[in-house]
Amino acid sequence: MIQLATFLFISGAEIAFILFIVVMVFGADKIPEIARGLGKGMRTLKDATNDIKHEITKTAEKSGIDTSVTGDIKKELDKVKDDIEDFAGSVKRKL
Repeated sequence: MIQLATFLFISGAEIAFILFIVVMVFGADKIPEIARGLGKGMRTLKDATNDIKHEITKTAEKSGIDTSVTGDIKKELDKVKDDIEDFAGSVKRKL
């Protein structure tokens, strides 16, 4: 299934315009510094999320809670998601 990749439903021209405004407001020399800061912030958030997930899983296993149920639910949700994507793809092709 071939799908066009869109970033938050923004076209390429709109992204270019936004980048132009960012360059005008912050200047070309500040953009790498801003991007580096955003990258570090996103990495910190991801690490914190993974730590929380790990702690919850570890605590659940210590308490004797069966964590395999969540894996089964995730597998079922993935199957349903794939079915919906297949159906949506056939509908899109007919339009």
